[in-house]
Amino acid sequence: MNSKARSLLWTIRRFSTLLPRSRALRIDPLGTCRPEVIHSKWNPRNHRLNVFDEGLQPSVRYLFQDIFISKSVDGCIQTKGISHSAVFKPDRLLCPRRLSFDAKHSFVSDGTSDHDLKKINFHHTSSEDVFTKKVRPTPVNYKKLAQECNSLSDVLDTFSKAPTFPGSNYFLAMWIIAKRISEDKRRFERQLMFSHPAFNQLCEQMMREAKIMHYDHLLFSLNAIVKLGIPQNTLMVQTLLRTIQERINECDERCLSILSTALVSMEPCMNVNALRAGLRILVDQQVWNIKHVFTLQTVMKCIGKDAPSALKKKLEVTPDFSDNVHGCPFKVLISILQSCRDLRYQNEDLFKSIAEYVATTFDIWKLKQVIFFLLLFETLGFRPPGLMDKLMEKVVQEPGSLNVKNIVSILHVYSSLNHVHKIHNREFLEALASALTGCLHHISSESLLNAVHSFCMMNYFPLAPINQLIKENIINELLTSGDTEKNIHKLHVLNTCLKLDESTYKSVHIPLPQLPLSASQPNEKLAEVLSRLLEGEGRFSRNVPLPHNYHIDFEIRMDTNRTQVFSFSDVDASSATNMQRVAVLCVPKSVYCLNSCHPRGLMAMKIRHLNVMGFHVILIHNWELKKLKMEDAVTFVRKKIYSDEVLPTADTTV
Repeated sequence: MNSKARSLLWTIRRFSTLLPRSRALRIDPLGTCRPEVIHSKWNPRNHRLNVFDEGLQPSVRYLFQDIFISKSVDGCIQTKGISHSAVFKPDRLLCPRRLSFDAKHSFVSDGTSDHDLKKINFHHTSSEDVFTKKVRPTPVNYKKLAQECNSLSDVLDTFSKAPTFPGSNYFLAMWIIAKRISEDKRRFERQLMFSHPAFNQLCEQMMREAKIMHYDHLLFSLNAIVKLGIPQNTLMVQTLLRTIQERINECDERCLSILSTALVSMEPCMNVNALRAGLRILVDQQVWNIKHVFTLQTVMKCIGKDAPSALKKKLEVTPDFSDNVHGCPFKVLISILQSCRDLRYQNEDLFKSIAEYVATTFDIWKLKQVIFFLLLFETLGFRPPGLMDKLMEKVVQEPGSLNVKNIVSILHVYSSLNHVHKIHNREFLEALASALTGCLHHISSESLLNAVHSFCMMNYFPLAPINQLIKENIINELLTSGDTEKNIHKLHVLNTCLKLDESTYKSVHIPLPQLPLSASQPNEKLAEVLSRLLEGEGRFSRNVPLPHNYHIDFEIRMDTNRTQVFSFSDVDASSATNMQRVAVLCVPKSVYCLNSCHPRGLMAMKIRHLNVMGFHVILIHNWELKKLKMEDAVTFVRKKIYSDEVLPTADTTV
């Protein structure tokens, strides 16, 4: 090498030492090939949802492996809503092949391709000169962008002028704007968004960034994109779904909530179904780590009421949420209970936590809020004694604070759940009757019927409301308008209670159409058990009709001490004065309050009326009988029939 060449190399080396090691040339994410100087002290963690976190995964992931798109024509994949032309299925990555991020490396490009990035070493230095004065443009803040822009097109205009990383922030900003405008305007803005020249460019950037984006940011992006109405079968949406599926092990509790929210509004397809299946597996593994009720709610919504019974059971018996329920706003708690009702989840620990929280903070809640809680608990079959006692005491103290809607709702809940206060029950019913009497001049006929029906179920008969209800014009209105079938059923209950219970209206009879006979099939296993136990079917009768539209599954005739069973063909025995009629009812769990042996209102009323008609009532739980072998079932029923067991009225665990 001649002296001139050696001199040139020495000069180049000397010049290179003057450059700061933190300076790196980098291709712009959109492929504009603009050199940038990265500031050495720029921290991506300072910008939530605007940039990526430091903890990027070093593993290699690939896009578009068996991705499901709507249809393929001649090697092309047709997309809808994003591109007006066919898009060829890529055979190479739209993002870096290999990603790494640590204190000694940065990404640069050789300038030949957007897809091939090289990794070079750099060393941090505290020296600052003219090169480090040029910092990377600050990533756009999606909240600020949503405030500054008035339409979806404004956001895309901002993007086209100076595209910044990450592209997800533009979608988030557009979704915030879309939420605050009317539906008609939103539809028009969506059309403008699809036709905007920068929209395809933004979608392409979003796909390139999907592999390196922090996982919760990726989920937020999918949710915003779906809510914006971008067609689900487009390449971008399917790319995001596949990427999320590949990285699902990065899910924590927060990500579970976001992913569940996004999937709820998506239609079934290959990638959505696969992701939902993966979510179910993940929830099955992590259900015991869920600490927040809102996460549980969103996961339940996504999994749905058709989830496998084992998984549903896990969600129903998750640990107590008392610590997390405290401080939750009213709307969140109501939304959780509504989700449990709609999806048929019976998480008793969760219900108890909410009920105890409302009871201990009773004074901070409005009356209508407490009633709303109780109405939802009633639909769930859950009876919270502490909270219900609190409300009873408030009604006794302040009956003047009740309006018609409050009165009817309270009566419905307490009669349906068959709740009785040990001390203030009579005062509670009198306070409600007095409040209802004061509203008779403006109450509707159906509301009056609902209130009186509830009173009758609780064996209480207020004079003024009943006198108002049994007027001929009121009865005619109920029989000809509204939900007539339901009205007729409630009027039959009223007739029955007036006749059988201790009321002053025994001579009153309301003429009503006959109720249709409901088909009843007594439990076949119980019939076989009774046949073996009583040595033949001549000693019991099945499906026995009774007055007042009642019927019982089985009737047995015994002596008053319930030690001997009489045959139905034995006339002398059946006419004996010491005979006791026994009604055997095979009942499901639904006749009880949730996970207890406390009978609900209709069953409690039936037991009361059967006792009035001279029956001793025995309840056989069909779910217990079903799991017993025949020999054990015979022993089980024998103990029920030949014992002096008192029917339970208090809460006990089933």
